[in-house]
Amino acid sequence: MTRGKALLAGLAIFALGGLGYWGFQAAGFEVFSAGIAAQGVLVAVVLVWTGSYLFRVVTGNMTYMEQRRRYRSAYEAATDDELQERFDALSPEEQEKLLRELGQLEETSTSEDPAPPTP
Repeated sequence: MTRGKALLAGLAIFALGGLGYWGFQAAGFEVFSAGIAAQGVLVAVVLVWTGSYLFRVVTGNMTYMEQRRRYRSAYEAATDDELQERFDALSPEEQEKLLRELGQLEETSTSEDPAPPTP
C-alpha cells in the first residue's frame, strides 16, 4: 500500500466512524449509545484490518516483497536471455575457452603420460 492509499484509508476509517454515528442515530439509538456502537464497529474494522496486515506479513505477501519478486524474476529472465545470446554468438573455440576459464570444462592434457604424483 502506498503512502497516499494509507492516508486515504485512514480518512475513510475516520469518515466511517462519523457515518456510523449518524447511521446509528438515524436507526433510533440515543446519542450516547450511537457513539458507543459506532466506536465498537470502528474498533472491529481496525482490528480486522490490522489482522489482515499481520497475516500478509507472516505469509510474505507484502506489496514490497511481491514487487521485488516480480522484478527479480523479470531481471533474471532478461539477463539469462542476453547472456545466452552473447554466448551463442561466440565461436565454438571461444565458447570452450570461456567454459574452461569458468571451470565448467575439465582441462584435457595434451601429453599421453600423466603427471607423476607429488610426494
